[in-house]
Amino acid sequence: MATMESLIGLVNRIQRACTVLGDYGGGDTTFSSLWEALPSVAVVGGQSSGKSSVLESIVGRDFLPRGSGIVTRRPLVLQLHKTDDGTQEYAEFLHLPKRRFSDFSMVRKEIQDETDRITGRSKQISPVPIHLSIYSPNVVNLTLIDLPGLTKVAVEGQPETIVEDIENMVRSYVEKPNSIILAISPANQDIATSDAIKLAREVDPSGERTFGVLTKLDLMDKGTNALDVLEGRSYRLQHPWVGIVNRSQADINKNVDMIVARRKEREYFASSPDYGHLASKMGSEYLAKLLSKHLETVIRARIPSITSLINKSIDELESEMDHLGRPIAVDAGAQLYTILELCRAFDRIFKEHLDGGRPGGDRIYGVFDNQLPAALRKLPFDRHLSLQNVRKVVSEADGYQPHLIAPEQGYRRLIEGALNYFRGPAEASVDAVHFVLKELVRKSIGETQELKRFPTLQAEIAAAASEALEKFRDDSKKTTLRLVDMESSYLTVDFFRRLPQEVEKAGNPATNVTVDRYTEGHFRRIGSNVSSYVNMVSETLRNTIPKAVVYCQVREAKQSLLNYFYTQVGKKEAKQLAQLLDEDPALMERRQQCAKRLELYKSARDEVDSVSWVR
Repeated sequence: MATMESLIGLVNRIQRACTVLGDYGGGDTTFSSLWEALPSVAVVGGQSSGKSSVLESIVGRDFLPRGSGIVTRRPLVLQLHKTDDGTQEYAEFLHLPKRRFSDFSMVRKEIQDETDRITGRSKQISPVPIHLSIYSPNVVNLTLIDLPGLTKVAVEGQPETIVEDIENMVRSYVEKPNSIILAISPANQDIATSDAIKLAREVDPSGERTFGVLTKLDLMDKGTNALDVLEGRSYRLQHPWVGIVNRSQADINKNVDMIVARRKEREYFASSPDYGHLASKMGSEYLAKLLSKHLETVIRARIPSITSLINKSIDELESEMDHLGRPIAVDAGAQLYTILELCRAFDRIFKEHLDGGRPGGDRIYGVFDNQLPAALRKLPFDRHLSLQNVRKVVSEADGYQPHLIAPEQGYRRLIEGALNYFRGPAEASVDAVHFVLKELVRKSIGETQELKRFPTLQAEIAAAASEALEKFRDDSKKTTLRLVDMESSYLTVDFFRRLPQEVEKAGNPATNVTVDRYTEGHFRRIGSNVSSYVNMVSETLRNTIPKAVVYCQVREAKQSLLNYFYTQVGKKEAKQLAQLLDEDPALMERRQQCAKRLELYKSARDEVDSVSWVR
């Protein structure tokens, strides 16, 4: 049957797993939320208030660093795990997960060393916690957080802000609604001056989360006692005050066993004339049981919200596992099928970019509708058909024989020279579309979630697609340049038939041609005629170049981008296929962490279900 210990032990295990997988497995924010949803006990007190002694009394072991000034310079998250009677006690640090400490003097040394690793051998503090788990049959299941002692002044070696820094650090733990405050105050000081009670009153004015602990009862002046505090008359809390008698410095120096110290503490209260009537509710053992019982009540009240958070997290993790994909099969046939499926997923996204389901394909239309017309308009026909150049070309074409009716050779040279300019825009259009297609391939690979697992396959697909696009570009360039060359190789007959008629309109050819052939007006007419023809060809190429580019590049990319890759991958052996499916180590690690988280959550859900009915 499930017990109170199993319920609190469950919380301890979840908190520890949250710490391991949250801090050391990628900083999962869901784990942080789950950690904060679970209650823990924050130990608060001024310097030299006896905090360390209280914790050691609860644990039953001497394991904390001691000294003057600030000894606790980093939060210590102490998780106590009750084990079966007769089992050996040991401790584990989260930063040393494979090492067990059975010598608790070495635990003390490691706490000091780990503190120094972050803060150096100074009196600085750090909010980075140390996580320590202790497994013992002599403890109750608890999570205690030992915090630096509150102080009022900075001493030599400390920054001026140390007082405020410590208070802010402590406050960040105790102001959480699920935090239980263990406020430690020395009995030989006025409770009104207690740093711990002052802070607890600010963050928990009703006192519902605060447990008051009074230490050093045996060090009070003779004739005085702390009954007003312990019986709640000086400062009332929702929970009873607990008095503690720690080991004396002499006992500590003599290494008095903690079991003996507990027995002496019991004897002190039982024989005390002042506190004898409260003996059953005093001492470190009673305090540990009181905290454990309260934790049970708090945890049971939190079970519905914890269960809801766990179920939500399980759904999210299972969705992420589906997104990351399951481990790859070792069978060559299954591997080949996986590769082809991944290629098809990429190809589907690439086509969506081209066809408009995703952005990018419109840039190809922009090449035809904007870049090509703009390039055609910028061609230097004005310079080529200037009066000076027309006269030069026509005169050179005539040689020593003047042309009789129309300078056919001059016309041809002017037209061929002009049409040669169209090669530039034709090639530029091919290159521009090629660039867009390459960019769409890159984007499509990046957007194919299934491919993120396999960087080697990504690179292979990118290389195969790039090789195919280069081939399509070469074919497209040959075709578009051939269109330009076809325009140059055969000029429209009707164009020449109109030329004699236009000359005759100017007068009798027999009398005017010899007079007019080298005048400025004659050369202007030639330039105008050539310009008209070139404009006609420009309109034709403006329509045919896009058709050629789409046919040779875009259409081929949609239909056969990875055809050659499919042929080659089908010939690969199992070892080569496995190399293509070599996953990104970061994603493999992420999947493993997700699997661990999922296992933890499912185990936690089962355990919560098994203990939620305990009364």
